[in-house]
Amino acid sequence: MGSDAHRRLRLAGTALLWAGAGALALAGAGSPRLLSVALLLALAGLAIAWPLTRAPAPAAPRPEPPNPPDSLRLAALEAWLEHLPVAAWVVQGEQLHALTARARRLLAPGGVRAAEVLKQRLRGPLDSGPLLLDTERGTERWQLRQQALTLAGQPQTLRVLLPLEHALESESLQAWQQLVKVLTHEIMNSLTPIRSLSQTARTLLDEPGAEAELHQALEAISQRADSLGRFVQTYRRVSHWPEPQLAPVDLQALLARLQLAVTPAWQARGGNAHIEPVSPGLWLQADAGQLEQALLALLHNAEQATQGLPQPQVWLQARAGRGGRLLISVRDNGPGVPAGLEQQIFLPFFSAREGGQGIGLTVVRQLVHGMGGRVRHVRPLEGGAAFVLSF
Repeated sequence: MGSDAHRRLRLAGTALLWAGAGALALAGAGSPRLLSVALLLALAGLAIAWPLTRAPAPAAPRPEPPNPPDSLRLAALEAWLEHLPVAAWVVQGEQLHALTARARRLLAPGGVRAAEVLKQRLRGPLDSGPLLLDTERGTERWQLRQQALTLAGQPQTLRVLLPLEHALESESLQAWQQLVKVLTHEIMNSLTPIRSLSQTARTLLDEPGAEAELHQALEAISQRADSLGRFVQTYRRVSHWPEPQLAPVDLQALLARLQLAVTPAWQARGGNAHIEPVSPGLWLQADAGQLEQALLALLHNAEQATQGLPQPQVWLQARAGRGGRLLISVRDNGPGVPAGLEQQIFLPFFSAREGGQGIGLTVVRQLVHGMGGRVRHVRPLEGGAAFVLSF
């Protein structure tokens, strides 16, 4: 009950008591007992009315109710989403809602030069290739990804643009630097002895009876030229592969062929090749020959990495991953990739193993990428090295 209601009750009670006291006083003017009762009623009325004579204390300010936890979390989530370093949109039919500041900047004046074209690409079918956008910094490469979801019974699509330019430039620069270094090393290794042997052969031409030495010098020149030719052929093999012919590939049959091909060699070394059975009906749209070549290269890489082990082991597995992706992994129990070299092992002619040619993983990456997949290195908890192909 509020303070006004209390005040009214006090006033009413006081009035009744004083009225009763007055009536008794008039009726019992000669009776001490009635006068005493009238006095008591008057005092009771005064006691009830006394608090009304004091000024009411100001009401204490009510504290603001704290924000509910869900509201705080929502505000934090919106702030995090706003500053994500990617451009993200929600697509609902023809409606396009920007989720991040970067998405709004791309479509704002001064962003991409053909904003309407970008909007059409965001609403249209997904293309797995890089997306080229003309901005004030020039032509930039982006990767468009999507995730379908349903909220409140309404189908929606989350689409994200990931910048590729800086990562691709850095990787390309490293690849070129490594390639130039290797080419310079190999060519100089061949040209230096060829030049020295040519000078020796020229001197022997003027000396009688030096046919044997001259023949030996010319033979050495021929060998160095052949070595340089083999290097060039290796480079051509790494850089020139035919276009993949994509068709449904039965992974169960493919892994069965690989098991027959590699298991005897591993068992002969005192180890084993564990090729896990594939669920029937697991197919992949790929080039069967190039996929088999890539897996054989990874198995050969595992064989080289486990040289000298008393019980070398390799595991090959194909399974369906999250989001409808298909994963094929090759893992060994070797020493693993040295720390800090995880990104360099895919560069042409780079090898973490002494005496290695450095072309196996480059070939694997090129073949898998040509079929629309990706390959990455994983450091297993059990040790060793693992490479995962995802399609």
